[in-house]
Amino acid sequence: MDLEKTCYPCKQPIQDKKPPCPLQCKSPKCAAYKPKAPIDTSKTPIVWVLGGPGSGKGTQCERIIAKYGFTHLSTGDLLRAEVKSGSDRAKCLTSIMERGELVPNETVLELLREAMMARAADSKGFLIDGYPREKSQGIAFENTIAPVTVILYFEASCETLTKRLLGRAASSGRADDNEETIKLRLKTFLDNNDLVLAQYPDKLRRINAEATVDQIFSEVQKILDPIVATK
Repeated sequence: MDLEKTCYPCKQPIQDKKPPCPLQCKSPKCAAYKPKAPIDTSKTPIVWVLGGPGSGKGTQCERIIAKYGFTHLSTGDLLRAEVKSGSDRAKCLTSIMERGELVPNETVLELLREAMMARAADSKGFLIDGYPREKSQGIAFENTIAPVTVILYFEASCETLTKRLLGRAASSGRADDNEETIKLRLKTFLDNNDLVLAQYPDKLRRINAEATVDQIFSEVQKILDPIVATK
């Protein structure tokens, strides 16, 4: 066996062309996983949108898309779309979810990268919603895809977020969204989020998410307008 033409550890022949290695081995020797040209963030900004559940970031994302025409990517949406696709990866994801396990970050990043590269040529910018959720995810994103341009963090007190989520639960009839469960979700989010934010003091922009929707979007525009104007 010619080791120079074989991908370790999956033992598949190295491909000069895509599609990728059928076993998704991710070996650095595998031509299928050699990095493509990175996204040029000087022309296509990457914005991470972070905020606790109930912070209103979904509403602000809609406004950002409407004004700036950014490509909106949510890891949850990407995972759901992949599961529905019926691909080999979808079968793997379904199996993981059925066992109640978390989808590996490598897979989430794979989906994000594929979606971003597919739109890189015509996108005005990327709005990454709710990611990264952990410190390691932010590091992996920048190493795998491209550096983030700016981080919008919609900040509200735990009391405000709890009140909003309880109101949402009452209207949706979700019995699992009780006060105890909500407080646990918020603690988990805040503990991980603080570690993420600490890595990017120069790129972080905190926005008061307790203001009105219009006031919040006014602050968002003050941050994004100069970035878009320079592209």
